Amino acid sequence: MTKEELLIRALTYDSPPRLPVDVWIHPAAWRKRPREIRDLVAAHQSLFPNTKDLLAEDYDPFEHMPPSYHAGTFTDEWGCVWTNVEAGMEAVVTGHPIPRREDIASLQIPSQRNGHIPHGFLYLRLLDLRGFEEAMLDFAEECDELQQLIDKVTEYNLRQLDVILGKNPGPVIVFGDDLGTQRGLAIGPERWRKYLKPAYKKLYQRVRDTGRYVYMHSDGDITEIMADLAEIGVNMINPQIRANGLDNLARICKGKIPVMLDLDRQLFPFATPAELKEHVRTCVETLYLPEGGLGLCLEMGMDVPTENMAALLGAVEEYRDYRPS
Repeated sequence: MTKEELLIRALTYDSPPRLPVDVWIHPAAWRKRPREIRDLVAAHQSLFPNTKDLLAEDYDPFEHMPPSYHAGTFTDEWGCVWTNVEAGMEAVVTGHPIPRREDIASLQIPSQRNGHIPHGFLYLRLLDLRGFEEAMLDFAEECDELQQLIDKVTEYNLRQLDVILGKNPGPVIVFGDDLGTQRGLAIGPERWRKYLKPAYKKLYQRVRDTGRYVYMHSDGDITEIMADLAEIGVNMINPQIRANGLDNLARICKGKIPVMLDLDRQLFPFATPAELKEHVRTCVETLYLPEGGLGLCLEMGMDVPTENMAALLGAVEEYRDYRPS
């Protein structure tokens, strides 16, 4: 059974034979110690669907990476300037094209139609365009221009989504937008529901109308709006365990909202291999149901020691076949 088939079985509570697993090793880690990473992939090939490519001597982790993962600066289609000082890590926006509120009315929707909806496609896009402080003021003051900007960004995303759907993609469409901080939403759940929930609903309903499933990643504490995300069409949420809390995720999601659990990346560099195995075990035992609703996401950066990577891969490989005794 393919990873996609397992994912669909999990998000539809159709008793998957094992947990779906998504493993990603940052390009920066490959760049830092390629031989060690290649050996890890070779030892855990069942976790990597593209093993043949990854084990090739000429494998280049940057070949399919977006410009934001390359060192230097680049300007995207909206005019946001991205800066990166570490190749293989994600860049940050250092140049915001509309810092003045009065310029929102004249902002033109980019003409680009390449079928690409990046991570940070809506909420983070507002912050990238305006700058964090200005965007927070827009939400706090609930200015008319805020809705104008949301409408423009949403229209752009809808046009890109139409391109994606027109290419007859697979059954699961993936979205990513970091909505939370370490403690809740920066704009609060009320303003999120008023301004952003309708925009996400437009996008997700368009996907659902085609019979496809919506998978959404978000960093940060989103416990306040998880039920809202499910309500507007998200079939599976990919949340961070540390920000949301394992007990909270069990209370809110278990048996109700399918979760592709983002294992604790903040723990990975500092724990012992034994502690990491225990972390995976605890997560699975807490959230597992035989009918489904759970998957595991393992993302490892260059700060994770090789022995910890090995421990995590081994634990995920073991516990994806978990069954209660």
